[in-house]
Amino acid sequence: MPRYEYRCRSCGTSFELNRPMAESSAPATCPDGHDDTVKLLSAVAVGGTARAAAPAPSAGGGGGCCGGGGCG
Repeated sequence: MPRYEYRCRSCGTSFELNRPMAESSAPATCPDGHDDTVKLLSAVAVGGTARAAAPAPSAGGGGGCCGGGGCG
């Protein structure tokens, strides 16, 4: 279930709520009971390992396992 971050305009508290996407724009009440809240835009960071793309074949090379250098 997605997690959304909100800020209360009355007390300045930031808080998060887990809600279905269908309720993402529904009003939220802060933990102190205030209704004047705004949904914050969250940036998502995705971790992982980047892999380098395979180099493009050189011009004139025939490809194959040895780049066209006569495999047999």
